[in-house]
Amino acid sequence: MPCTQRKARLLLKTGKAKIYKYNPFTIQLKYVTGENKQECHVGIDTGSKYIGLAVTSENKVLFKGEVELRQDVKSKIDTKRIYRRSRRNRKTRYRRCRFLNRKRFGKWLPPSLQNRINHTFKWIDKLCSFIPESILHIEVGKFDIAKMINSEVHSVDYSQGQTYGYQGERYFIFARDNYTCQVCGERNKPLQTHHIIYVSNGGTNRVDNQITVCKNCHNSTNHKNGGIFYKWQKEHKKVKQYKEPPFMNVLRQQILNQYPQALITYGFETTIKRKNIGLEKTHYNDAIVISGVSTISENLHEWLLIRQFRKKKRSLHEGVPRKGRKEPNRIQKRNSKNTPYYRGFYLNDKVSVFGKSGYITGFTNSGAYVKGVDGEYIVLPNKSYKRVNIASLKFICHNNNWQYITKNAV
Repeated sequence: MPCTQRKARLLLKTGKAKIYKYNPFTIQLKYVTGENKQECHVGIDTGSKYIGLAVTSENKVLFKGEVELRQDVKSKIDTKRIYRRSRRNRKTRYRRCRFLNRKRFGKWLPPSLQNRINHTFKWIDKLCSFIPESILHIEVGKFDIAKMINSEVHSVDYSQGQTYGYQGERYFIFARDNYTCQVCGERNKPLQTHHIIYVSNGGTNRVDNQITVCKNCHNSTNHKNGGIFYKWQKEHKKVKQYKEPPFMNVLRQQILNQYPQALITYGFETTIKRKNIGLEKTHYNDAIVISGVSTISENLHEWLLIRQFRKKKRSLHEGVPRKGRKEPNRIQKRNSKNTPYYRGFYLNDKVSVFGKSGYITGFTNSGAYVKGVDGEYIVLPNKSYKRVNIASLKFICHNNNWQYITKNAV
């Protein structure tokens, strides 16, 4: 059950309790106590990029924090695919591609979605495991993407789509732009379609990400850095992404199946309640409101940011072929690229260097790379290189695959 910081210090000092978890800080008593329990509520603000966490009891906020989910799963898999296919095209040992190991049936989800769903469930279960008989409150989202694109859609329009009645998406884009080049503004020229945000940079093949340009303007000069197409991509001109709503729709159904006992709420209810209480718009404040409190008598000044750290590189192939190196390819060690520890330090260890605290992100000869809580490298004063001597590091604590950063509330 929750207690004050002073009571926790006294229990630890007298040996009546032991530390169970450092983040969030949890102690466990060593002696038998009574069965008195107070009602605790766990609020979860789900999202595609961040998860808001909060624990409240009797209008008191006991814990609040945010979990930052990974957004690089798809790009890592794409890179791994490129390495694998380039490996098969080189004149080296060949392994035939397999097609019978695909999981395109049953309850399969794309890895980028499955990763975020798994970590959402992980932190819900972890937070509930600290609190006995907790009452779980979860906010979910339900989105109609077709109505978000066109508010007047109804009945049969859902099955017909935007390009219904046209020969293809290309002709729909021409008609939408009135057969006019969006660069020079001229008509009666050979027309082409252009992706505003390239697919390689996370863009989509939807019609709202494509625009009409003439053949003269669709040249290499406009594609280069500083060209008009490059400026469009930076400004996200006329493009609205719809990546989060499909994920939230999938997550809602998964949560309903995984936690049938949870009390479900929706975003429009949370917004009204948060404004009535007078809290700022943050993920952890939303989680506080979701937990069911109507008034707040005590609120913490600090909150915990939880960020995942990717420790290992699991691809079997390298971007640079080993051809021409001293050792033949058949005796090369594939795991040499992963250095988990060096001279008593491990990856993602929290250390102190040059008066700043940060996390070890990699190792090199007699040194390491350290990033601060803001994501910037910690370097020597008046130096440009990123490597820090291993003797300059002062150990603080070990971390697994997660980084815990304490921040002050707004």
